[in-house]
Amino acid sequence: QVQLVESGGGLVQLGGSLRLSCRAPGIIFSINWMAWYRQGPGTQREMVAGIGGGGNTNYVGSAKGRFTISRDNSRNIVYLQMNNLKPEDTGVYYCNTAPPGHSWGQGTQVTVSS
Repeated sequence: QVQLVESGGGLVQLGGSLRLSCRAPGIIFSINWMAWYRQGPGTQREMVAGIGGGGNTNYVGSAKGRFTISRDNSRNIVYLQMNNLKPEDTGVYYCNTAPPGHSWGQGTQVTVSS
């Protein structure tokens, strides 16, 4: 069973940056879309960015132009570089395949203060 482990969250001010990491042992990146999801306070979990087996990327909503998803195939790690953070980016961030095919990890909390 795949155990997803997210890290890198924290408390930042408006306009700050964070880099999230997700270890995904056992998932073959070359044939799976990997994605980052966010669950804000009182909201459902939603995808914010995805990266395909060929390296193509997809960003949703306000993540466009501010977030960059990347991966290290040799280490089975997916990253999410988040710049110019806004309060609406606050939430717990998770990684999984797209669509989600594995149990969710514990996520990593991102809090953006204004």
